[in-house]
This record gives sequence, C-alpha cells and structure tokens, in this order.
Amino acid sequence: MHPTSAPDISPGMTRLLAVAAGLIVANLYYAQTLVGPISQATGLSPDAAGLIVTLTQVGYALGLLFIVPLGDLLENRKLVVGLLLATSALLGAAAFSGSAWLFLAASLGIGLGSVAAQVLVPFAAHLSAEATRGQTVGKVVSGLLLGIMLARPAASLVADHLGWHAVYGGAALAVAALAVLLRARLPQRRPGTSLPYPRLIGSMWTLLATTPVLRRRAAYHAGMFAAFSLFWTVTPLVLAGPAFGLSQTGIAVFALVGISGAVASPIAGRLADRGHTLYATAAALLLGVGGFALPLFAPDARTIALGLLALASIVLDMGVAANLVLGQRAIFALGAEVRSRLNGIFFALFFTGGAVGSALGAWMFARHGWDAALLTGMAFPAAALAWWTGEWMGQRLTRSAQAPLR
Repeated sequence: MHPTSAPDISPGMTRLLAVAAGLIVANLYYAQTLVGPISQATGLSPDAAGLIVTLTQVGYALGLLFIVPLGDLLENRKLVVGLLLATSALLGAAAFSGSAWLFLAASLGIGLGSVAAQVLVPFAAHLSAEATRGQTVGKVVSGLLLGIMLARPAASLVADHLGWHAVYGGAALAVAALAVLLRARLPQRRPGTSLPYPRLIGSMWTLLATTPVLRRRAAYHAGMFAAFSLFWTVTPLVLAGPAFGLSQTGIAVFALVGISGAVASPIAGRLADRGHTLYATAAALLLGVGGFALPLFAPDARTIALGLLALASIVLDMGVAANLVLGQRAIFALGAEVRSRLNGIFFALFFTGGAVGSALGAWMFARHGWDAALLTGMAFPAAALAWWTGEWMGQRLTRSAQAPLR
C-alpha cells in the first residue's frame, strides 16, 4: 500500500488510532504510582518493589526490538489485535494475582504486548497522504502522550477509591473492547517484505548503521525523554515533601496540568509537513531547556513556586510532544517498507535515554537536592541542542556549496 496513491486517512480513523495508542501505552504507567500497595498485597520486599515498574519497561523494550519489526512482515491488523488480546489476558492475570512471581511475570508480558501502540503509529502513516502525514502522526502521537500523562493520575484516583486490582481489571476490559473495535474498523495492510524473521531482526542493525537521520533523531529524543523521565520521577517527590506537602490526589491533579503540553504534537506535525523540521526541532529542544530553567527561579512563596512548577511541566511536555512528532515524521519519510523497524529502533533508543534520566534524577535528588536534579535535567536537552547545532551548520555548508558563484 502506497499512501501517496490512496485516499487520505479519515478524521474518524485518526481519532480512533489516537485513542487506541493512548489506551494501550497507558498500561506501561499504571504501576508507577501503585508500587506500594501492589508490593504489600503480593508480598514483594521493599528492595525488590522496583521490579514492578522495571519489568514492564523491560518487556516494552524487548517488544520494540523483537515484535514491532513484525509490522514490516505480518498483516498489521491481525498483529495488533493479537497483541491486544494477549495484553488483556495478562492485565486480567495481574488484577487477580496474589503472588509476587505471577504479578511480575504478568508485568513483563504487559510490556511486551503494549508495543501494539508502536505498530499503530506507522499504520497511521501508511494510511495518510504524503502532504498530511506529519499532521496525522502528530494527532496519533498526541493520543499516545495523553495516555502516558493520564495513566498515573488515573491509576492513583481509581486505586484510592476502588483499590489497585480495579485499575488492572478495568484496563483488561478496556483493552479487550479495543481489540474488538479495531478488528472491525481497521483495514488490512499486508507488507511487501518477505524476509525471514531472523534476517528481519538482523537488518535493524544495518538500518541503524546506515541511516544518519535515524541516529540523529534518536539522539535528540533520547535527550528529551531523559529530561521528561527525570522531571516526572523527581517532581512527585518534591510535591510530597515539606516544600509543598501535596497528597497523592493533589499530585495526580498536578500531573493533569501537564496534559495541555500535548497540543504541541499536531502543531509540530504541520510544521514538518511544510518543511520546517530543522528549526521546529531547535524550538522543541529549547522548550526542554526552559522547562528546567523556570523552577530554578521559583521564589519562596509556595503558591507562586507551585504555579511556576506547573508552567514548567507544560513547557517541558510541549517540547517532548513536538520533538517526538518531528522525529517520527522524519524517519517515516525514509521508506514504507522499513517503517516498523525504524520506529522500533527509534523508540528503543530513546526509552533507554528515559531510563537513564529517571535513575540519574532520583540519585541526584537524593544526594544533592532539587536544584542539582533540575540542572541535570536541563543538561539532557542542552546536549541534544548542541548536536542539533552540528546538523544546522552542516545544512548551511551544504547550501553554500550548492549556491551558484556570482
């Protein structure tokens, strides 16, 4: 299927894919605010409680590398529906698990199955006309980011009233219903690739080595996602501390404020469609730097400091949302036959950046305090911006060399 020769994706299909991506990726984040009650209920020791989140992320990383590439080989609708049905069953197992080993095994599987979201994003690009592909990807990514941002506060609120079992049970039913809906609404897409699976996986290393755009965009977003993960790891600790004294519900409400940053996704998509990717990337990276600079100037007044921190979360989330869309628009332009593999590599690399940012942020905050954590977070998009300067200078030199002599 070639998107340039097919009708453009309908608004209804775009909305469906956006909602689906958000609902699927939310499964990765429910546990982050529920580690305490889950570890108590399953008998997991405090030292091992971090595995609840870690194994879900490990499963997702493995899925990005070994399942998402199947989108270039297998019929896409069948692949997505199969992954969703498996994820629903594993969410149900997590909801009813009474032992640590069963919950942890289910968590690993939930991460693996949730990569269905990263099959849907290239699917949306395939269904789109070339002229509007950036806008479509931007809207679908907006849904994905909303899922990430809503998952933690939603899980906190549901668990406060109904318990953590209800979070996983409700998610299992929602994902099963989504599988049925997508089976009925999605068109079939049969890729043209006929590589055996081992060669398909092996080709990913060749793609990484021979695709400068992929390496560059992955580096940019690894920096931004490291900053994002650091911010949302450390900020709840600050909000719950003596400076602000917020409850879990208060922290959940604060997290909802950052959702407005997702509006940057379709804007970035339109800019990319108009050929402004280079400078839009610089703007996104500068937003990332600014998101960490703002809290450094917070006054002692609690209300003003809290408002400034909320504004910082919006600015940072806007930068992350915009940069993600710009990156995916750039790599999806490289060829329809390799989109799933490119997307899998891209996400695997920047999720690694997120893991580094989260771990380093928690350590810096514990050892050196809030300001040190903010400066560390600022360093990630600043480093990406330095790399971007090399791209900008390279393009200027290329244009100068191609300009006719006067």
